[in-house]
Amino acid sequence: MKRILLTAAAALAVTGALAEYPEKPITIVVPFSAGGPTDKVARDFAEAVRKPLGGATIVIENVGGAGGTLGAAKVAKAAPDGYTLLLHHIGMATSPALYRNLQYKTLDDFEYLGLINEVPMTLIGKPTLPAANYAELLKWLDANKGKVNLANAGLGAASHLCGLLFQSTLKADMTTVPYKGTGPAMTDLIGGQVDIMCDQTTNTTAQIEGGKVKAYAVTTPKRLTTPALAKLPTLDESGMKGFNVSIWHGLYAPKGTPKAVLDKVNAALKTALKDADFLKREEALGAVVVSDTRTNPADHKKWVSSEIDKWGPVIKAAGQYAD
Repeated sequence: MKRILLTAAAALAVTGALAEYPEKPITIVVPFSAGGPTDKVARDFAEAVRKPLGGATIVIENVGGAGGTLGAAKVAKAAPDGYTLLLHHIGMATSPALYRNLQYKTLDDFEYLGLINEVPMTLIGKPTLPAANYAELLKWLDANKGKVNLANAGLGAASHLCGLLFQSTLKADMTTVPYKGTGPAMTDLIGGQVDIMCDQTTNTTAQIEGGKVKAYAVTTPKRLTTPALAKLPTLDESGMKGFNVSIWHGLYAPKGTPKAVLDKVNAALKTALKDADFLKREEALGAVVVSDTRTNPADHKKWVSSEIDKWGPVIKAAGQYAD
C-alpha cells in the first residue's frame, strides 16, 4: 500500500509539473550565427510563441558550426524536459548525406513539433550578364559550357543545395565557387566575378529591387506575390518540371520529451503561426508561413523524411561532402 501511495504521489507530482510548464525560461537553439536568416526567423517566432505559452521567457542560443550540426547535436543530447528546443532549417534533411559521421540520427533522436515557414529561392545573375530572361539565360549557359561560375555560400548552404539540384536537373557543366557565407558570394556576384547564384529571397529580394543583380526565376511551383518577384516565372513552368526548392524551418525537442509538454508546445506553435505581427514579419522576409498539416508533428516528420530521400541522391551524385 505504501508503494502504491508513493507511486501515485510521484505521478501526481509529474502531472502537476507538466501542467505548470513552462516554469522557467525555454532555450531555443539556433544552429547558426546571430543575424542570419534562420536567427531572424527564430527571434520572430520566439516573440510570437511566447504569448500562447503564458508569457514564458524564451532565450535564443546561437550554436553555430559544422553546417548546423553542432547545435542540432547539442539539442539531441539535452535533457528531454521541454526547456531546450531546436529551430533548424532544411539542414535537418541534408546533413545525413552531407556529413558521413553525423553525431545524431535525424529521424530517431528528436521529437518533431511542426514546420514554421518556407523561404522560396531565386535564380539570379551578375548585372552584366547579357541574358534578359530565363529563356535567354538557357541559351547563354549552352553557349558557355564549361565556362560558367556558379556561386554559393559554402557546402551545405541553401545556395549550394539549390545550385546542386539546378545543375543536376539541367545536366549542365558549371564551376562551383563556394564562399564563406552569402555576403561575400553576393558581393562577387554584384561585382561580376561570378556568373549566377541560386539563393533565398531573404538574401536576394533587396538586391533584385535595387537592380544590383538580374533575376531569372523562382524555385517554387507557384509564382510569388512579393512585388519585386511577382513577374518572375517558376523554373517548373520554364521547363524544369517538378523543380521545387524552398528553405523550410521547423521546431524540434530532444527524444523522450513528455507528450504533455510536446502537445503544449505544438498548440503554441500553431497559435504563433497565426499571429498577425509574425505573419507581417515573415512576409517582409519573403517567407511563407506554413498553414497545412505539416504543423502537426507526424506530418512534419514525414516531410523531413521525404526531403532526406529527395536530397540524399543529389548530394551523393555530386560527391561533395562537408566532413
